This record gives sequence, structure tokens and C-alpha cells, in this order.
Amino acid sequence: MTDPSPYVSERPPSGCPVTGHSGAAQLYSPDFAADPRMTYHYLRRFGPVAPVELAPGVEAMLVTDYDAALQVLRSPKTFVKDARRWQALAEGRVPNDSPVLAMMAWKPSSLFADGERHRRLRTAVRESIDRLDQHTLRRYVTRSADALIDRFGPAGQADLMRDYSALLPLRVFIALAGFHPSYENIVLAATTGVLNASGPEAARLSEEFLGHLYDLVAHKRRQPGADLTSWLIAHEAALTDDELVSELYLLIGAGTQPEAAFIGNVLRLLLVDRRFAGNFHNGTVGVEEALDEVLWVDPPMANFSVHYPLYDVRLGDVLVPAGVPTLISHAAVTEQLSMLPGQRIGNRAHLAWGAGPHACPVQDEARMIAAIAMERLLDRIPDVALAVHPAELRWRQGPFARCPESLPVFFPPDAFPVATEDGAAGAPPRWGLTPDPASSAAGTGQSSSSDWRRRVWAAISGKGA
Repeated sequence: MTDPSPYVSERPPSGCPVTGHSGAAQLYSPDFAADPRMTYHYLRRFGPVAPVELAPGVEAMLVTDYDAALQVLRSPKTFVKDARRWQALAEGRVPNDSPVLAMMAWKPSSLFADGERHRRLRTAVRESIDRLDQHTLRRYVTRSADALIDRFGPAGQADLMRDYSALLPLRVFIALAGFHPSYENIVLAATTGVLNASGPEAARLSEEFLGHLYDLVAHKRRQPGADLTSWLIAHEAALTDDELVSELYLLIGAGTQPEAAFIGNVLRLLLVDRRFAGNFHNGTVGVEEALDEVLWVDPPMANFSVHYPLYDVRLGDVLVPAGVPTLISHAAVTEQLSMLPGQRIGNRAHLAWGAGPHACPVQDEARMIAAIAMERLLDRIPDVALAVHPAELRWRQGPFARCPESLPVFFPPDAFPVATEDGAAGAPPRWGLTPDPASSAAGTGQSSSSDWRRRVWAAISGKGA
């Protein structure tokens, strides 16, 4: 196994996470967002599954053991996806304005379906996606990436989360669904609010987005085109309008926010981890290896794959009551397995995409989009560095997704190349040519953004410290 990142401790820190009155770890707290590994280490003391709070008043069980996770994911006759089995919600014990309802409340989509109905909906989605021409999709992703880089490249600085990671998958999936590009801000606000689970505003944004999807379905019934919405409408499964809207809601939501987190986590890896950043220019480490590492270490959907046991069931020595939301901690179970020798790079046994009948149906497309995003940025802006010290980066709050809130970077604007029609541009990338942290403010324990920026600029400009 390669050397660990210089900025990530291989041992969980001491101490306990923030917990509620019941002792359940609060997955919505700022402390959890800052250091989830401490929480996972704490939860493992309870066994393969432990109690957590997803939001105030929302209790659940979180699986942190790899084998137990596979047991849940591959036992559809015991653990079902139908959220109408959520006992606390049915009994009115979940606040009506809870921010997690936008992600967890039942909808007539494949995400919440089981058995034959799930197979019918999933087949319609997968066969519609299979109609996409991969060459055309790749070309569209490349052009979308170049258009975004063109917007911030000449300035010599950007927030790669806001200006790139968040917008690239959004533009791709808006186009695939058949939306007009003018819907970009509407869809971004809705999907961000839903996934962040940051307040009651998430529910309002979700409802507003659903309204636009109903309008889109009605329009495509009248005027079909070469897009996923039209293909889903024409599929022999004969989806109802409610099913169509719910599948589009799922596709766009899962295709934008988790994908944005995926891209953002890979970008962060390139910017702070010398194993990857310093080696791209000499060919010893490639984009595919970086994607694998992120799926092992920081999977974008850290905690999700919600299931409901049909009856009281034991996972190890822990009793999981019927009707209690049981989530898979993709991050915790992957971390557990990655501690074994010979894991991570080149190994895709992680559970970042889930497993079993509900494994992500578009993981190949998601990986391709992320790979192109990396390649275009590396090709077109070869000299990039963080504008703040790595320790100053903040992580997005919420129980589900895991990614930085922002990635402020800078680069020499005079080195910004113009993309050509075939996508070729730029010189060999030199990401990660930054001072050793032992010789910077990080080595003294005194984090200084201005000092960090001055040293990094000297490194990438070749002018010395």
C-alpha cells in the first residue's frame, strides 16, 4: 500500500463525537462534518451497526461494518427500500419540516421500490440510458468542461467547487433530461438544498423542482426529442407521469450533487496529497487511480442506501428493530476494508456505488464524467494550487454527502491555454508542486493563508521561495 496522505491521519483521534440525549451520534453536527472518522471509530464500539441521529428528532441505525453492509444490501426480503415502512414517520414522530424528508420520504421511484416494481422501473431507466451515444456524451462533457474553464481561466483564480464541480454534472444532466439551459440555476438550487438537508427550505425547493419536472414531462409528451425524458416516456414499461417525474428527480439529483461531490473530492486529493498531485506530470499516477482512491477514502455519498427491516433482525450482536431506517455508511465500511494490505488503487471492492439490486445504475457514466472533468482541468490549467492552507478547508455539513464546501485555487493566468475543437490544450500538468508542509506554516502549527499562498506561488512559478 502506498504512503498515506500527508494531511490525513491514519489513526482516528481520541475523544467522542457530539451525541444526543439517547447517546446517538449526531450526523448533522459541524463536528461530524469536520471529522467523520472520529464518529465512525466511536460507533464501531457498539458493533457492526449503531444508533445515530440524521437530523433533530430523526433516529436511525448506521452500518459501519463491511460484511454487515453486504448483508443489508443483498437481503431484499429482509431489508426493503419502501420508505412507507418507516415506523417513526408513520406514527408522526418525525418532524414534518425535517430537512431529511426531501431525501428519505417515499416517492414512486425505483429508489423506494422493491421486487418486480423495482425491476420494471430500473429496467426502463437503464435501457433509456443505454440509448445514449457514448461518443456524443463524452464530447458534450468535454465541451461543457471547457466552457466552464473558459469562464474562470483568464482570471487566474477560482473556487473549483462553485465554478466547476457543481456546474459540470448539472449542465450535463440538464441537457440529458431535455431541459432548456436556462433551468440551470433552478435545478442547482433544488438539488443542493435537498442533498444538504440544511433546513425546511429543502422541502420547498424539492416541491418546486418537481413542478418543473411535471412541466417537462408534459412538454416531451407533446414534442419528444433525443433525450432521457422522451425515451423514458416511450419505453414499453409505460411509466405513469408520477413515475416519470420521480425517476427524473432521482436521475438528475443523483447525477448532479453526488457527482459534484465526487469531482470535488478528487480535485482536493490532487491539491493536497503528494502521492497523486506531484506524480501526474511524470505518468506514475493517473486519473483512474485518483478516482479509485477517492471512492475508497472519501466516497461522495458517505452515508445513504436507506433500508427498512421488515422485522426485528440482528446484525452481529446488535438488534435492529423493524421499521427503523438503516443506512449504510459507505465511508466507514470502505475505510474498514482499506485498512487491509493491498487495497485501494486498482481495487474496486469498495461499496461507494452500493451493492445488490439497488447498486448505482449509472456508475460507469458517473466515473466517465469525473475522469473527463479531471483530464480537461489538468490539460488546460497545468499549474494550480490551493489559495488557502489545506487545514483551512471546510467540509459540507449534513448526514449524506461528503465533500469540501469550497476549493479556492489560483494559477498563473498567462499560462491559461485556449481549448481547440478536438479538446487538446496545454502543457504537462504540474499540480502539487508545493512546498513540503514541514517547511511551511503547517510545520510550525501556525496556519497562514498569505504565507501559504506566497510559498505555493513561488513553487509553481519557478521563482523560488
